[in-house]
Amino acid sequence: MASQLTTERLSLRPWMESDVDAYRTLITERGNGTPTVMDIRNRIATHLAASAHTGISLLAVCRRVEDDLIGYCGLVVGRSSLDAPEIAYELFQRVHGQGYATEAARAVLDAAVATGRTRVWATVGGANTPSLRVLDKLGFTRDRVTIKDNGSEIVWLTRVLP
Repeated sequence: MASQLTTERLSLRPWMESDVDAYRTLITERGNGTPTVMDIRNRIATHLAASAHTGISLLAVCRRVEDDLIGYCGLVVGRSSLDAPEIAYELFQRVHGQGYATEAARAVLDAAVATGRTRVWATVGGANTPSLRVLDKLGFTRDRVTIKDNGSEIVWLTRVLP
């Protein structure tokens, strides 16, 4: 998959050392504690290594005009496989509702098509209505629902490409 993607409003690119603080803030926004700077550096190194090894990874999502990092989007093996990877995305809450997730994910799906892939998966918490709406806009369909140990639902969705 291309390591650099551009849309009308966004640039998706490989992670850089200068992204550490923003990425750390994004992860903290989840409400599960604050990762250390070293943890974030390790995550970035893992993303870059995954890209070099598999050709897919999470890319930093930046707004082109503002030139600020607003989240990530990309393909990962996740709960699926390299041939039929999982799309993953997360954006700062301050930019929710502006269509950025849909725009970034559409660019990633187009890049997946360019690699010859024929299927992409997504897994989303059953209560994550905004992400389910994004995936619906992108043509994903529900495949199944599984229940985690804590009783929460994971919705499995798939999209046949192109």
